[in-house]
Amino acid sequence: MRPSVTLFLLLSMLVLGELTPVRGDVGTAASYGPPYLPTKCNGYDQDQFPPSNMFAAVSDGLWDNGAACGRSYMLRCLSGPNRPCKDSIIRVAVVDQCTDPCPASFLLSTAAFTAVSRFNDAKINVEFAQI
Repeated sequence: MRPSVTLFLLLSMLVLGELTPVRGDVGTAASYGPPYLPTKCNGYDQDQFPPSNMFAAVSDGLWDNGAACGRSYMLRCLSGPNRPCKDSIIRVAVVDQCTDPCPASFLLSTAAFTAVSRFNDAKINVEFAQI
């Protein structure tokens, strides 16, 4: 296909709403397991956790003095040791702040981490966007 035809098709899809440009940030993620309570967002309240158990603690750079509580992020694995990435995009809710020293931008619940990585103990590179 000629480049001009390809460009026309991409622009047409964008105008018609069939193609949406997305801008994400890049960071790291690791897994953390229970106990998940208490959290810095809502203490011992079990209702803070989404039914899917897809949640995260975030580093100081994302914590925003507590304003991150309840924020949602779309996240996908980009790379890591021994090719850990699964081909999935997940949505996580922020429920806690990662304590210093935080090993990653996101500490993902076990359910969230296993949805994007084949290995529970890996530190992975991720792309993420707040939604």
